[in-house]
Formats: sequence, structure tokens, C-alpha cells
Amino acid sequence: MADQWLGLTTVINEGVNLTKDTDGLVDKPSDRSLLTTEARSPLRTDLAIAITFVIVAVAVVLWLLRPPLDPYTQSVLNLSGDPVQGRSIFVMNCVACHGEWANGKVGPNLHGVSERKSDAKLVHQVVSGETPPMPQFQPNPQDMADLLSYLKQL
Repeated sequence: MADQWLGLTTVINEGVNLTKDTDGLVDKPSDRSLLTTEARSPLRTDLAIAITFVIVAVAVVLWLLRPPLDPYTQSVLNLSGDPVQGRSIFVMNCVACHGEWANGKVGPNLHGVSERKSDAKLVHQVVSGETPPMPQFQPNPQDMADLLSYLKQL
């Protein structure tokens, strides 16, 4: 059943009035919202690209500005360490504070330390003496490479 009134056709369907435009002059709200969504989409994409670019640029700048490694650390990192020898060095120098199995006493537990600190930071931690009560300790580069190899196994 349909009634015509001012160019609109109203169709009654199971108690629901549906109106459709017969002249094509009525603006559909969904068309307007599609246009604004489509207009916003490139803006959002451009914004996401710009933010990503800024984050990457900051990361690159920070990486380039990192302090260079000192010659001792470079020499240690260029060597291959022996974890068995590293264990011997650990027993002679570190057990008093870190415990026989590196579980910690006065010094912290060292299990998983290589997952928390880079190799260069571990070398610096050992040789610097900057974190009391840990003493400054600078073994020869091969011994340090061996100790580093042992710490990585913990």
C-alpha cells in the first residue's frame, strides 16, 4: 500500500513507515558521513606516516649520538670467550659478593644479567667501579671475554 505526497512515496510494510525519495533531491546522511570519513582517512594516514617518521628519526639520531666504545671494551667484544675459564675467573674474583652460583649475596643475583644489559654495559659494570660496593676490576681482555661468556650462560 503506497501514498504519494509532495514527491515522496510512503510504503507501509508491517506497521513500519519507509519513505523513499522519488525525485532524488533528498540528501542522505550516510552519504555525508561517508564523505567526511573518506576525507579524514588520508589525513589520518598522513599523520600516522609523519609520526612514524619522527620516531624513526629520533631513534637514528640517538643511535648516532651514543658514546663510542673505549678501546678496552672494543678489544673484549672482538674476542671469543670461554665460559669454563670465565667460571674460574668468577670463582676467584666474584663469589664473595655474588655467591658461588651467582645467586647474590652482597651483590645482586646475576642470573639473566645478559638479558638485562648489553655486553658493553656488562664490561663497563665490571671494570668501572661506579656501583659501590663493587670494586673496580679490570682483567686482561681475554679474561674479561671469558667472564662475559660465563655470565651469558647464567
